[in-house]
Amino acid sequence: MVNIAIVGTGNISQAHIAGILELPAERCQIVALVDIFPEKAEEKKTKFKLSNATVFSSHEEMLKSDLQIDLVHVCTPPYTHAEIAINSMNAKKNVLVEKPMATCLKECDEMLAAEKANNVTMSVVAQNRFRDTVYKLKELAESGVAGKVRAAHVDSLWWRGHCYYDLWWRGLWEKEGGGPTLNHAVHQIDMINWIQNGLPTEVTAVLSNVMHDNSEVEDISFAILKYADGALAEVTSSVVHHGEGQSITLQCEHAKITTPFSVEAELSQPNGFPTKNTALMQKITEQYNAMPHLAYEGHTGQIENVVAALEKGVRPNITGADGRITIELITAIYKAGFQKKTVSLPIAESDDYYTFDGILKNVVHFYKKSGSVTSLGDAEITTGSFDTKK
Repeated sequence: MVNIAIVGTGNISQAHIAGILELPAERCQIVALVDIFPEKAEEKKTKFKLSNATVFSSHEEMLKSDLQIDLVHVCTPPYTHAEIAINSMNAKKNVLVEKPMATCLKECDEMLAAEKANNVTMSVVAQNRFRDTVYKLKELAESGVAGKVRAAHVDSLWWRGHCYYDLWWRGLWEKEGGGPTLNHAVHQIDMINWIQNGLPTEVTAVLSNVMHDNSEVEDISFAILKYADGALAEVTSSVVHHGEGQSITLQCEHAKITTPFSVEAELSQPNGFPTKNTALMQKITEQYNAMPHLAYEGHTGQIENVVAALEKGVRPNITGADGRITIELITAIYKAGFQKKTVSLPIAESDDYYTFDGILKNVVHFYKKSGSVTSLGDAEITTGSFDTKK
C-alpha cells in the first residue's frame, strides 16, 4: 500500500485525487491533504469523501507529523515546487511534482541532488505521454516507418479569460515563473523532447502579451528549434487561441503523422509533383491501430506508473531528468525571446538564465498585475483536448 499526501489542493489537485481513486484501493490511498488555505483542503476532503485523510496547513507540519507517507504529490504554484519537493525528499519521501518541475535549472539540479542523496524516487508530471494517441505517435516515429523527422509543428493552443490571471499567484514572474510557454506548452515541449530523444542545438523565439493586461507574463510565444541533424520544429504556446487545440505534427521523410492521429504520404511523379502514397498510408494506419490501448490514461496513467515503480523498486517512466530538459528548452525560449537573438543549448551554470534570480533580472514585464484573489472557485477546468480511446 502506497500512502499518498497531496500538497496544494487547488484546481489541478482534482486530477491527482481522481486518478488515485481510480486505482485499486489496495494499491494506494490518500492520507493527507495540505494547503496554506486549509479550508480548500477541507473542501476536497468532503467532495471526494476522503474521510481518512488528515488536513495540514503546511507541508512542514505534515512532514513533522507521525503520519506514514510514502509519496508526496506537489500540486502547488511553480515557485514552491523545489522547496516542497526537496524538503519531502530530505524526509525520505518519494515525490511526484506537477509541471513545470521548477522555475529554473538550478532548482532542477538541487531537486535531482536531493533525490540521489536520499535514495528516493522523483517523477515529474507529463501526463500526456500516457495517452494512446501520444504514445502511439512516439512508437511510429521510432519505428522508422515514416522516415526521419524533418520538421515538427507543435501547437499548445489554449484560451484563458482575463480573470484567469487575477488568481493571486498567476501572472507574476516571481510566482508563476512565466506564461503559457512554461505552464501550458510544458506538455508539448516535453513530448517533442521525448519524440526527438533530446534537445535542439539552437532556439529562436518571439514573446508577447496580446490579451491579458492584468499579467506581467507573456500570453503567447512562437519558437523555432533547430536540431543537430538540421531538422526544425516550431512551437506555438498560447492562451489566446479559441478552440484549445493541442497537436503535434511530424513531417517525416516519407509521410506526415500527427496527434490526434492522421497520416498523409506522397510519392513523386516524374515532374516532381506529388501523388498519394496510399500503400504507405494504409501500412502506417494499420500499424497504429495494432498498438494496444493503455490501461490508464492522463494523470491516472502516470500515477499508476509511479505507484507501480515504488511497488517494484524500479524507476518510473518519467524521471526528474526528463523534467529538467523540458525546463532547459523553455528557459532557452525565454532567453531567446527576451534577448531577441538565437540561443545555443545547453545552458551553462554560468549563464544568468541558469538561476531564477538571473531569469527575473532579464524578464520583460508586459503589464502590471492588477487583480489578486485567493480563489476563482471550483468550476471545471480544461486539461487538454488530445483525443483518447472511447
